[in-house]
Amino acid sequence: MGENCPGVRIFCLFVQNREATLDPITDIFRMLHVTAFGQHRLEATAPWGLIQEGQTKEKVTPSDKRISPTDLAHFAMLSRGNCWLSMEGIPDPIPLTGGDCILLARGTSFVLRDSLRTRPKRSFREIASRDNSHVAHYGGGGAPTTIVCGSLSFDRASVKPITQLLPSFILIKADQAHTVALHITMQALASEMAEQIQLPPSLEFDHIHTRKFLSLLRERFSGDVVCEPRHASWFGDQSDNLMKEFHIARVAADPACVPAASRPGGLASLAYFRFHGSPRRYYSAYPGDYLNTLAAQLARLVAGARAWCIFDNTASGSAVQNAFELTAKLKSPE
Repeated sequence: MGENCPGVRIFCLFVQNREATLDPITDIFRMLHVTAFGQHRLEATAPWGLIQEGQTKEKVTPSDKRISPTDLAHFAMLSRGNCWLSMEGIPDPIPLTGGDCILLARGTSFVLRDSLRTRPKRSFREIASRDNSHVAHYGGGGAPTTIVCGSLSFDRASVKPITQLLPSFILIKADQAHTVALHITMQALASEMAEQIQLPPSLEFDHIHTRKFLSLLRERFSGDVVCEPRHASWFGDQSDNLMKEFHIARVAADPACVPAASRPGGLASLAYFRFHGSPRRYYSAYPGDYLNTLAAQLARLVAGARAWCIFDNTASGSAVQNAFELTAKLKSPE
């Protein structure tokens, strides 16, 4: 995030091509022997309570990877709201507030709930599989709590020293100054998991069906939503006005299917840019002149909007470099 443009959030997605040179972050993960990373977002409303039982048996993934109980570490961060954490080995429940992060290792059993009076009835796995998406909804419709949670698995050759170094429970409070970067990363995960709706290139705009869909969406979810349509029919006034009515932002994408697709649309208070690489999608790096123009555009936008900038040109490692270059330009006073 630029010091002169604090409202701009810049991220790059990490998708590694086997033939490409490793980008620095991928290199670090490979060095740590992280073999799998999964996450989802829990949208809970009071009363709610979930239990995570410690894994005692070997798990086999759909790709036939065998995961030992000690291979997994679990993490969670409260994006908003409050809850209570109860876990084996710690007698007193722990209150958690928005921004708090926890890391649990070695198959620890734990319970998260809105109140100590609430009895947990479901497991995290049950809720996630029921919703069949990266966003799980659960609870009785009361006070909302949003939690980004997931797990890491490690290569067996490295899991023993890692589990020896990590305690079974780590709590990082939101008010600790050195956790700012972690919180930004977790908030990015929360945003990427749910707020973007990417439509297929063949889907044409239909006012009646789109209005019905957005009405149903807003009955169930009141947070930020961005939509990335990829058919030319979505870039007229009728579509744009409908998105504004339902407080939906339209993605500014590159490459763009029509000129208007390169500009943010819909809700004016949220600008979301997604760069896939051009002219070669997912591979091409963006040159300095292009990033200069983008930095100037973002600097103007943040006066009245929250801005997100996602680099998806990951196949040759260009996303990381472009993200760093754009960050540097936003920090520059010129």
